[in-house]
Amino acid sequence: MFLIKLKRICTSKSAPFSLYNANAAKIHTMGDNVDLEKCFEVISNLLTEAGRLIARNNETRQVFVCKSGDIDLVTQTDKDVEKLLMDGVRRYFPDHKFIGEEESSTGAGVNKLTDAPTWIIDPVDGTMNFVHAFPHSCISVGLKVNKVTEIGMVYNPILEQRFTARRGHGAFYNGRRIQVSGQQELGKALVTSEFGTTRDEAKMEVVNENFAKMAKHVHGLRVLGSAALNMSMVALGAADANYEFGIHAWDVCAGDLIVREAGGVVIDPSGGEFDIMSRRVLAAASPKLAQDISKLLTQFHPQPRDD
Repeated sequence: MFLIKLKRICTSKSAPFSLYNANAAKIHTMGDNVDLEKCFEVISNLLTEAGRLIARNNETRQVFVCKSGDIDLVTQTDKDVEKLLMDGVRRYFPDHKFIGEEESSTGAGVNKLTDAPTWIIDPVDGTMNFVHAFPHSCISVGLKVNKVTEIGMVYNPILEQRFTARRGHGAFYNGRRIQVSGQQELGKALVTSEFGTTRDEAKMEVVNENFAKMAKHVHGLRVLGSAALNMSMVALGAADANYEFGIHAWDVCAGDLIVREAGGVVIDPSGGEFDIMSRRVLAAASPKLAQDISKLLTQFHPQPRDD
């Protein structure tokens, strides 16, 4: 076991940047019918309980099975954590809906995002890390009401890193308010990305091409194995940007809100508005940095979409 200390780089502050859709104007009315304080309390307590299960099982390498390929993995812990979270939420909010990685990926869960309160859950983001006992994986949970994210939580119980956000209330790391670095210069930016959970030739060609492009222009490039934690590092100010093609809604729902509430921007890698079901994301510490990265990237459109 080892500890990772993260040092924030002091840079100019960046004002919050939001690209919520037109439904945001009517979310207040629906939000009044959902006890968001209670939702936040319930899911926070459930994450603590689920985190103990992950931390205990991370002490040794885990048995796993493959889903779509030999690097798209699932463990019994993934299933147990997802069930713990869903069952716990249902006890308090029996009418809420779910989009969970393990249920959705097998066709057993709800994939269609509606206006109903919907919890979008990745029980273990960074499963490859988890099965190797590499202490960089997390639980990622977001709550959408009327298709607008109201609550986001990313929790790495192994290193006790907890990122939380509520829409309009800011983002926090272990209870301390956080803010993006505000970095605007590509040459001074630390950027994160991932290879993803598929190795099809067309995608890997784009992934490698983009790695080569980034390496020539950015200050540093990191591949840490967890989309949700990558986005959280942007919110913390420890990284300046994150992009990825091939992620799913459950990988980025919580991170999207956490980055925005920390003053960052989340967009489509092409430079347009972020679409959570598109399986594409670009998060950055400033709008300028986001647009500069989008102009460099070779684009890839994963299929099928999450909806």
